Amino acid sequence: MPDRTISIAIVVCCAFFGGLLGHYLIGAPMGIPAFVVSGTLVGLLLLGLLKQWRNTSAEKLTGGFFGLVCGPAPVVLFFSGLPESIPGTEVSLTVYAMAVVIFGLMGMQVGAFVGERLLPTLGREEEPDPVPVRKIAGILDTSVIIDGRIADVCETGFLDGDLVIPEFILHELQMIADSSESTKRHRGRRGLDILKKIQKQSYLDIIIDDTDYPSIKEVDLKLIQMAKERGHPIVTNDFNLNKVADVHSLQVLNVNQLANALKPIVLPGETMKVQIIKDGKEPGQGVAYLDDGTMVVVDNGRRVMGRTLEVTVTSVLQTTAGRMIFSAIKS
Repeated sequence: MPDRTISIAIVVCCAFFGGLLGHYLIGAPMGIPAFVVSGTLVGLLLLGLLKQWRNTSAEKLTGGFFGLVCGPAPVVLFFSGLPESIPGTEVSLTVYAMAVVIFGLMGMQVGAFVGERLLPTLGREEEPDPVPVRKIAGILDTSVIIDGRIADVCETGFLDGDLVIPEFILHELQMIADSSESTKRHRGRRGLDILKKIQKQSYLDIIIDDTDYPSIKEVDLKLIQMAKERGHPIVTNDFNLNKVADVHSLQVLNVNQLANALKPIVLPGETMKVQIIKDGKEPGQGVAYLDDGTMVVVDNGRRVMGRTLEVTVTSVLQTTAGRMIFSAIKS
C-alpha cells in the first residue's frame, strides 16, 4: 500500500511540474489532456527507472549518477547554440531536450557499467590467500603404531585427514626400540618402520606435535589430555585406553573394532574347513583359527589335532576382544 501511494504521488508531481515546464519553456498554454498525458508519461518513465535501480549495488548507482550528470555535458558545451539554429522555438527546444536526455541515459548506462567493475577495487587492499585448514583424522597411540594395521587402513584411504603423533608418543616408541629386551626392541623398531611407511603415502601426512604435559606422568593420560584440548579422536587398539577415553566422552577409532566389524558374518549351520592346532580350555576341545584371526572352538577336536577337516558352526559369540566361533566336527 505505501509503495502504491508513493507511485501515485510521483506521477502527480511529475505531471504538475512537467506541465509547468512545458508551459513556461514553450510559451503556449497547455490543455488539460496534454497536461495529464505528459505528466503520466514522465511519471511512468521515472517509476520504471526507480524499479530498475532499486536493487542495484551502491557502486553501480554511484557510477550511474556521475554518468547521468556528465553525459549531457557534450551537448551543453558544444551544441548550446542548437536551438537558435533551428527555426521554431518548440521544435528547437524539443530537439535540444531529446539530445540531452539521450546523452544523459547513455552516460548513466556507461557510468553504471564502469562503476560496477571499477569502484569495488578502489581502496581495497589485496587480501592474502586463506591458509587451508588441515583436517585431522586422529591422534596415534603407541600400541596402534606397533600393531601395524593402521598403515593398511591409511593405504585404503578410509581415513579422512592427517594423523597427529605427539612427541611423547615418539619418545615412548624410541625407548621401546632401545630396550635391552629383544622382543620389546623388535616391537619398537617395527613401530618406527610403520611410521616411515605411512609418511611415504602421498595423500596422508604425519604431523609431529611437540606439546607436552610435564605435570602428567602417564603417557595414556597425556594422550587423553591432548585429545580433550584439540578435539581430535584417539586412534588406538588398546582396550583399557579405549575405556578410559569413553569415560571422558572422547571419540576413539579402535582398529580392533574396525577389524571385527569387517570380518565375514558366519551363521549357525554353515560349514568351513579349519586346521586344529591346539587344545581348548574345556576337555576334548580343539582350537583352530581363520585367516583373519578369528578363533574357532571345535567340540571333540582334540583327538584330531593337526588335521584339516570340515566343521559345522553351532554358535557365534561376540565379545569385546573379538568374535569366537563354536563348532562341531561334521559327521
